[in-house]
Amino acid sequence: AARQAEWGRPMPKGSGLGIAVHRSFVTYVAAVVEAKVDARGRVTVPRIEMAVDCGPHVNLDRVKAQMEGAAVMGLSLALKSEISFKDGKVEQSNFDDYEVLRIDEAPRIINVHVVDTGFGEPPGGVGEPGVPPIAPALANAIFAATGKRIRSLPVKDQLRA
Repeated sequence: AARQAEWGRPMPKGSGLGIAVHRSFVTYVAAVVEAKVDARGRVTVPRIEMAVDCGPHVNLDRVKAQMEGAAVMGLSLALKSEISFKDGKVEQSNFDDYEVLRIDEAPRIINVHVVDTGFGEPPGGVGEPGVPPIAPALANAIFAATGKRIRSLPVKDQLRA
C-alpha cells in the first residue's frame, strides 16, 4: 500500500498521506489515505491505496469491491457519521439525519492490491477488515497536511476556520 501510494513523495501544501493497518477475520489490511484540507478546513480524500492479504480467494473482483466499499464506509464513519442519544434514545432514524458520504464526496481513486498467497493458507474475510484502518489513516493524513491531531470522530467541522 505504501509503495503504491508513493509514500514519502513531496505533497502540496494542505495535503498529506496517512497510513494504518488492521488484522481481523484472518485478514491483514493496510490503507494509505491521501487527504486535502483547504483553507476553510474542508477535508477531501482524492485517493486511497489498500493492500489486503485475505489468504486464498476465488473471486478477485469480489475482494476488490468489498475493500472499495469498506473504504467509503470507513470514510463516512470518520468524516460524518454520528449516533447521538437524547433521553436514552438514539436521535438518528434514517439517512436524512445520519450522514454518509455521497458519491461526489467519495475518493475518485480507490486502488486495491490483493496479495496472492495461493491456496496453502486459511481463507480470511473481506467484508469487515477493510473498515478499521481507514479512520486512523485519515487522521494521520490530516495531521501530515495540517499539523493538527484529530482526537475524536467524526471529524465533521473540527478543522473549519
